[in-house]
Amino acid sequence: MSLPSPAASPSLKPTELISASRKRQRSQSMQSDSSSSIKRSASEGPSSATPIPIMTDPISSVDSAREQEIEIDAYMAEQGEDISTQPASLTIEQKVARIKYLRDKPMVAGDTWYIVSRQWFRPWEIACGILSDKSLESLQEKDIGPPDNSSLFDSQGNLTSNLVEQIDVEFLPEEAWSELVAWYGQPIRPLPRSVIAKAFLQTALELRPPRLKVLVLKDLGPDADIAGPAHAYVTVSIKDPMKTLFKALVSAVTALSNVPYRIWKIEPGEFSGSHFPASKLASWGAELMSEGTDNTVEDNMIEPEDPFVVEFQENGAWIVDASQVVRAPPPSAVHVPPPHYSNDNDFFSRLSNQRTSAFQNSQHFRTPSPSRRGSSSKAKESSVTPFKSFGFSKGSSKIIQEPGTLGLGNMGNTCFMNSALQCLAHTKELTDYFLSGVYQEELNPDNPLGMHGAIAEAFGLLLHRIWARDSTNTSYSPREFKSQLQRFAPQFSGYQQHDSQELVAFLLDGLHEDLNRVLKKPYVEKPDWEGGGDLELAKLAQTSWDGYMKRNDSVIVDLFQGQYQSTLVCPECEKVSITFDPFMYLTLPLPVNKKWWHVIHYVPWDPSIPHKKVPVEISRDSSFKDLKNLLGRWMGVRPKKLLTIEVFNHRFYKNLDDSILCGDMADNDQIFCFELPCNSRQSRSYKPKDNDPFIIPVILTDVVPPRPAYSHYSRLTNNFGCPFIVVIDRDQAVSVNDMYDVVIERLQRWTVRDRDLYTWQTDPSPSGAVTIPISTVSPIDSVAEIKENGDVNEVDGMIIEGDIADEKIFGEDDSGTEPGAYVVGTKQGVFTLRLYTGYKDYVAGGNGSSNGRSEQWETRTEDIESGAPLLKEGDAFLCEFDENMKAYYFGTSQFENSLWDAWVPFVHLEYLEAKEVAAAQKSKGITLDDCLAEFTKEEQLGEDDLWYCPRCKKHQQATKKFDLWKVPDVLAVHLKRFSNSRTLRDKIDTFVDFPIEGLDLTGLVGERQVGTRLAQSGADINELGIRDVEEPLIYDLYAVDEHLGGLGGGHYRAYALNHVTEQWYHFDDSYVMRSDASHAVNSNAYLLFYRRRSNAPLGGKTNEKIEEAGRKAAAEAEEENAVEPDAQLPTPPSESDATPFPFPSTQQPSNAGYLTPQSNTRSTPTSSPPPLDDGDPTMLEAQSDDLIAEDGLTLGPLELASHQFDFPNPSGGASPTSSVEVEPDYDDDPSRTSLFRAHANIDSWVGSSQNGLPSPAVSDPDTNPFSDMNSQKKSADDSMDV
Repeated sequence: MSLPSPAASPSLKPTELISASRKRQRSQSMQSDSSSSIKRSASEGPSSATPIPIMTDPISSVDSAREQEIEIDAYMAEQGEDISTQPASLTIEQKVARIKYLRDKPMVAGDTWYIVSRQWFRPWEIACGILSDKSLESLQEKDIGPPDNSSLFDSQGNLTSNLVEQIDVEFLPEEAWSELVAWYGQPIRPLPRSVIAKAFLQTALELRPPRLKVLVLKDLGPDADIAGPAHAYVTVSIKDPMKTLFKALVSAVTALSNVPYRIWKIEPGEFSGSHFPASKLASWGAELMSEGTDNTVEDNMIEPEDPFVVEFQENGAWIVDASQVVRAPPPSAVHVPPPHYSNDNDFFSRLSNQRTSAFQNSQHFRTPSPSRRGSSSKAKESSVTPFKSFGFSKGSSKIIQEPGTLGLGNMGNTCFMNSALQCLAHTKELTDYFLSGVYQEELNPDNPLGMHGAIAEAFGLLLHRIWARDSTNTSYSPREFKSQLQRFAPQFSGYQQHDSQELVAFLLDGLHEDLNRVLKKPYVEKPDWEGGGDLELAKLAQTSWDGYMKRNDSVIVDLFQGQYQSTLVCPECEKVSITFDPFMYLTLPLPVNKKWWHVIHYVPWDPSIPHKKVPVEISRDSSFKDLKNLLGRWMGVRPKKLLTIEVFNHRFYKNLDDSILCGDMADNDQIFCFELPCNSRQSRSYKPKDNDPFIIPVILTDVVPPRPAYSHYSRLTNNFGCPFIVVIDRDQAVSVNDMYDVVIERLQRWTVRDRDLYTWQTDPSPSGAVTIPISTVSPIDSVAEIKENGDVNEVDGMIIEGDIADEKIFGEDDSGTEPGAYVVGTKQGVFTLRLYTGYKDYVAGGNGSSNGRSEQWETRTEDIESGAPLLKEGDAFLCEFDENMKAYYFGTSQFENSLWDAWVPFVHLEYLEAKEVAAAQKSKGITLDDCLAEFTKEEQLGEDDLWYCPRCKKHQQATKKFDLWKVPDVLAVHLKRFSNSRTLRDKIDTFVDFPIEGLDLTGLVGERQVGTRLAQSGADINELGIRDVEEPLIYDLYAVDEHLGGLGGGHYRAYALNHVTEQWYHFDDSYVMRSDASHAVNSNAYLLFYRRRSNAPLGGKTNEKIEEAGRKAAAEAEEENAVEPDAQLPTPPSESDATPFPFPSTQQPSNAGYLTPQSNTRSTPTSSPPPLDDGDPTMLEAQSDDLIAEDGLTLGPLELASHQFDFPNPSGGASPTSSVEVEPDYDDDPSRTSLFRAHANIDSWVGSSQNGLPSPAVSDPDTNPFSDMNSQKKSADDSMDV
C-alpha cells in the first residue's frame, strides 16, 4: 500500500495546479463567482470578519489579450491541432507585480496557502530584480527551476524545525502558488496549509498540522503482536471536524467507502506494523471515538503522532465487543518513551559537551545513596526507567512514583512549555499555595485583564498531578493545560516551537490576574521625583509600590515581583528624572565580546592626503553613526561630514546611514568612508536646506554601446575601478563643463598620471591664464603624442588644446619640470560625462542592482529653467572611458597606472588597546555578576528612543540607568541569549557561570543601601516599608530552564530541585532522571530560578493564608476525632522502633545562620509545646513543636494538599497505612475540596534533621515509609515482587 507523504494532508488537498496550457488557465480563471467553494466565498464574501481592501490586479490589462488567445486555442482544438503551448508570456515586472498583488491579500480562515522554501524563493527574487546578491548577480529567470521545498525536509522526510517566515520560508496564497507552477513547472514537495482562526479577528497559517498514525484492527489471536506492513500516516488540520478526521483515517487504509467502520484511539507508542491485534485494545488504553459531534481535532486534544485503529465489520459483526474493552494503563515497558535527546549521544549534548548522570536502579528496593549521585549508567532507549520511589500500594504490586518526578509528554514541539512548567512546579512556595487549596478562595473570574480563572484552575490541576503521592504514572501529557493556554494565548496554539521565556512571562502574568485579590482596580497616579536625598527617594519608592499594590495583589506579586529604579539625566540641563517600576523577572544582557571587526577604506577630501585602510573594532550593536564618531575622532574630522557606503562590483551598493547597525554587515563587505566638505546628510534628523550642494556618486565605465531603439531599459555598462563622490555647488551645477572640472579634480586621486588631467603653460606670464592650484600636480616640460599608428612624438613646452581623445596626446610622467609651468585648465575629452537618474541614496535598483536610466544633457537642459541647476536628487555621473584613455590613465589588465590599491595602513592606538582588553576578557570568562553589572550600566539613549525633557521642553538623548531597588523572594533571571537586529538573528552560546548557592545581591539593591543609611541616621525605616536590613539578600538556585540548539528551533530541557527530597532532577519532556546541581551550570542555561534565604517563611501575605489553611485543616481533623470517642487511636512508634524515613530532611541551617530555601523556620529539639488551651498554634509554632511533630499532626504547606488524616474506624479495624489504594481522577471530579483532601502526606516522608534519621541508602523494605504506623507487618501476598 502506498503511504501518503508525512507532509501531505488529505484534508488540505491542493486545488488542481495550473498547467502550461493557456486554455487550461482560462478555464480556471472563468470559474463562476457563485461557485460552491467555501474557501472562495470566505475570501470574497461580505461576511468576512477582516475588511479586504480593494486592489487592482496589475496585469488585468493582459486579460483581454489572453481571452483572444483562448478563443484561438479553442478553434485550433476543434480542428484537431495541438495547443500545448506555453502560457501567454509576461515580462519579469508583470510577474513580480502579479505575485505581489496576490500576496497582499489577507489570510482568511479556511483558505489554503502554500509554504515555499526561501532557498527557492530568494533566487527567484534575485533573478527578477527584487533583491540583489553579490554571489548570484548573474542569475537569470531562465535559470529558475520549479518550486522546490526539498530543503525543508530531513533525510527521513520530516519537516525541519525552522519554519520562520522571511528567514526559512515564505507564505503564498493558492493563486500565487498556481502562477509560479504555471511559469516554472510542477513543484517538488508542495506544502499546502490551511489558514485557521486563532483569536478574535486573528488568523494564522497552520504550519505544523498534526500527523497521525493509522492502524487496522485484526483478529490475530490472544497472544499476537502487532504485524503487517508499515502503518500509514494522515495529516489533518486542528480545526477540522471529527468527521473529516474519520474520513481521512479510513481513506488511508482502504479505497472502499461503503464498509461500516469505527475508530479507536489508543495510547501513543511505536508500532512495527499496521495490523493491530484485537486482544491488545484494552492494554493499550483503547477509547472508542465518536463521530457525531461538532468538536474539532483541537477540541478533542488530539496531538501529533497520536495512533488510531480503524475497525471494519467482518461478516456484519464487529471484531470486538466494545463493552468488554476496559481501558487499562499501557505496559510500562513499551510506553515509557525514551528522551527526545538522550544525555550521551545526541547532537545537542555533544554540542554542549556535557553529560548528565543517569539514575542507576538499586537492588532490594533501596533508593540510591546521595553519595553516589554522580554515578551514571547509560540510558538504553529500549528500557528507560525513570526514578521510582519504590513505595508499596496495599494489595497491589504497582510502583509508586516519587512526587515531583512526573514527566510531561511532548505533544509536538511543546518542550518549551514542559521545561517552563517543571521550573514553576518546583517553586516550593507557589506549589504550597496551589496544593493547599488557597488559590480556590482567591480566584478572580471577573477580572477583565484575566482569563476567568481558567489558567489558574488548569495550572492547579497540573500541580496536583505532578505532586500526587499515589501516582503510578511516569509521565503525563498536559493536554488540558495546553488547551486553556492556547485559548487565551493564541500565539501558543498549534505545534510550533516557541520561546520558553515568553511562556513563563505570560503564565506568571496570567496567574497574577486570575488570582488578583483586587476586585476593582482604582485609578492611581504615578508620583514624580521632585529632588531630595535618601529619605525622599525611599518615600518615592514606597509611594510607587503602594500605588502598584492598590491595583495588583496576588501570590505572584508576593513571590516573584520586585522593583527597579530608572534614572534619566538630561545632557543639556542635567534634569534628573527617577521612576520606580515593578518587574516579574530580570532580563540580563550578556556582556559577551560580540565585537564587529572590519577594515574601513577611508578617503580624505584633500587629494594630497593618501587614502587609508583603517581597522576598527566596535560593538556589533553599534550603528554607523557610532562608527563615524570613532573615525572622526581618529582622523580629526567632524563625524557629520563623513559618508559611509558599501562598494561592490565597482559601484555603490548600499547607503550605510546612521541607522544601519554595523553587525548587519558581512565580513567581506567593502565599506568606504568619504570625507566631504559639507554635511553628509546620513542622519534622519537632518533637515534639507535650499543651498545644500549636490552630493553625486561617480562611476567609471567603459564606453557604453548604443541602446537599441526597441529597448525600454538602460544600456548595460562595464564598470571598473573605485567609484567616488563629488560635491557640486549649485553655482557649478548650471554648467556641464564646471561639473566636468569637479570630477577631474576628484579623479586625480586614483591615477599616477594625475598631472595629465590638466593642461599646462610654461610661459611665466600668459595673458588670461587661470591658475588652478593642484596640490599633487607638478609642472611638465614635455608631453607625448601617440599617433594612430603607434608612433610617439615628444612635444616640448606647449599648451595642449583640442580633443585629447581624438589627438591621442598624453603627458609623460616626468619629474623634471620647468619652474614656471602652471595649470591653465582641465584636460578636455578624458572621458564622456554621462547623466544617469534613479540613484536614490547613491544606489540604483535597490542595492545597486542596476545602472539607473540615462538621460541626455540636452533633454535635462530643456526641462530646466534658464540659470537653474541642471542636477536633481538621485542623479549620478557615469564617466565613459574609451580603451586608449583607460589604458593610459589606469593601465591595461593589471591597472598598473591606477592607485585603487594604494591604501596606506592606519592603526590607531585605541584599536590596539581594545584588542588587548578583548583578549583579557576572553580569558576571564563571564559570570552572572558581569551580567548584573551590564544591566545596571549607564547608557545613552539612541536617536530613535529620545526622552522628552520637561525642563528643556524638547526631546533629548538622555543617559539612562537601571538599578535594583527591591528584590522578590523568588528571583527569575532571563539570560538574553537571543538577539534580533534587522537581518541578523543570532543566539549567544557563551558559557555564563552562575552560583548554585550563595548569590549575594545585597550590594546591588538600593533599598538595602538607602535603608541602612537612613537607619544609621535615626530615621524610622519601617514607615518606609524597609525591613530586615541586617539580613543579607542571598539566593540559592532551585531550577534552570535550558535551550539547546540554534535560533528558531532547538530543544528545551529543565533541571529542578525537589524540595521534598532535596534531590536534583533532569526533565527532558517525559523522561526524568536524577541529576546533580552542577550539571545545570552549562552554556545552555536560559532561565534561572533562585529562592531567597530567610529566617522567616517566604511569601508574605500568601504564607499567612497558607498557615491559616493549615490551622483550619487541623481544626477539622480534631473535630472529626472528637466525634469518635470510643475509637482506639494508633499507638505512636517508640524512638527505637520508629520507622525511618527514606529521604533527607528539608531543614538544614546554613553556615551563615540562615535557613536554606527548603526551610521555612528554625526547629530545635528543646522547643516546648505551647499550652494546648491557648488556641491553635501558628504554622511557625507547629513546625517547631516536637509533640505535634511526633504525633504526626505537623501540617506543612505541602502536607495540607496531600494529608489524609488516618483515624481508625468505629469497627476497630487497623488504621490504613496510606491513601494510595485509589488514585483520584482529577479530570472527572471538579470538586476542589476533594483535591484538597485526596492526597497522602508528602512532607511526612521527611523527618527532622535533629532526629538523625538514616539516609535513603540504608532504607529497608521492612522499614518502608508505607508500612503500617502500628508496626503491623504486611503479608507476603501484599509485598512487591522483585
